[in-house]
Order: sequence, then C-alpha cells, then structure tokens
Amino acid sequence: MAKVPDLFEDLKNCYSENEEYSSENGQLSLNQKSFYDVSYNPLPKDCMDKFMFLSTSETSKTSQLTFKESVVVVAANGKVLKKRRLSFNQFITDDDLEAITNDPEEEIIQPRFATNSFQNNMKYTFSRVIKHRCTLNDTLHQSITLDTSGKYLMATALNNLDQEVKFDMGAYKSNEETKFPVTLRISETRLFVSAQSENVPVLLKEMPETPKTIRDETNLLFFWEHHGTKDYFESVAYPKLFIATKQDGLVHMASGQPSITDFQIVENQS
Repeated sequence: MAKVPDLFEDLKNCYSENEEYSSENGQLSLNQKSFYDVSYNPLPKDCMDKFMFLSTSETSKTSQLTFKESVVVVAANGKVLKKRRLSFNQFITDDDLEAITNDPEEEIIQPRFATNSFQNNMKYTFSRVIKHRCTLNDTLHQSITLDTSGKYLMATALNNLDQEVKFDMGAYKSNEETKFPVTLRISETRLFVSAQSENVPVLLKEMPETPKTIRDETNLLFFWEHHGTKDYFESVAYPKLFIATKQDGLVHMASGQPSITDFQIVENQS
C-alpha cells in the first residue's frame, strides 16, 4: 500500500534549525526571521477606507504556503488602524467586518515607544542635590507641614513659617532625556516623600542614605516640571499622578482637579 506523504514533515525539513516546529498541533511557530517573512505592499488608492483581506500567500517573498489570513481596516491616508487574524475555515460576513470596525475592544495598532523589558530595566543614577531647604506652596498659598502624628504631610495656611517642612531636592539621571527625575527628602532627615496610588496620602519613607541608584524604589522618584512660576511633580511609579493638596488636607497623589497639583518652590534665602 502506498505511503501517504506527510506534508508537515516535509515542511519541517524546509525550515532552518533555528526555527521552531510544533508537531503536536501541526502548526509552525514563526519565531525566527526567514524566507517566509511577510511584508505588505503599499495599498492602491482605490482601497482606502475599505475592508481588505491581506493573505500571506499573496505577499510572501518566496513561500506560497498560507495558514492564516488577516482582516485589516485602513484609514483614508492608508494607515492600518485595526487587524484581526482569521483561520481559512472561518467565514466572515459584511456584518462581521462592521463589528470589527466599531468594536472598542478590537486590537488598535499603536506605536510602542518602549518595550516592557526596557521600562522594567530603567536605572536612575544620583547626580547631586540641586535645591537645599526649599519649601512648597500651593495656589491657595498653603504651606506643607507635618500632620499631628508626624507621619504624613499636610497643606495648611501657617502663621508661623518655622513650621514649614523644608525639602532637599536630589536630581537623578536616566535614559529619558526629556524627563527630570528628582527625590524630595525632608532636610536634615532620612525621610523621603514616597508616592502611593491615587487619592492616597504620600508616605515618608526612611532610607539609610540617599540612594545612589534607583531601580525598584521608583515610588521615591518624581518627574519635576517647571512651567513659568509653577512646578509639578509627577510620580515615576504612578504615571499621570502628581503630588497634590486640598484645603487643610493631607498631601496625596492626584491627576488633577479638584486637587491642586501646581506648586511654587520657594528657595532658601539664608
């Protein structure tokens, strides 16, 4: 009796030893770059704002093998907005295409400025203390002081400015050239302002010394922004959350109103 050819065994022999093959499910794992890489040619003008089927068999450089097909949604300028992978035995109607376009949970193709591994490996290196014994005032002219427990910071109008908390601001270097990471340490102490989640009061975290390198303790870091006479401190650990105050309330993290996120730094005059 004639032997039935094993197509997938033949396929396996076609690929380089650096590429993976899974015989359990009869699928190829295309983890390595090779002759079957797919590249889409520019779309003709009459394809703009239309649903298009792009088959790998039509665009593959050399191989004519096709296992999947892509449905993509194209904008008027030719930009691919959405995509979905389909099996060949999966039928799709015009209604399905309309649903893909209008589905808010459908995969949106967006640029990635940094991979997760890059962000997780970010290192911040101490540079120097750039401000000594400065104070922070919010737009309600409130000063930052310690609450009655001495564990938290609070904003309030003070008659005696000697009760204001003085901060030393330490500058750090990183690969993010457009950002300026800093720490805020209560002067003459080892207590650093530590960010928490939204609407949660900031903590005062005691450290044995000023960290020379920060990798995991990013709660201690804030991106300092200076605009005119106003200063902002965005958390590195909690992006889009800023050091904030409310009238006679604890200093906390917030994204904006009704909290106050803009401050004025008052330099030490002595």
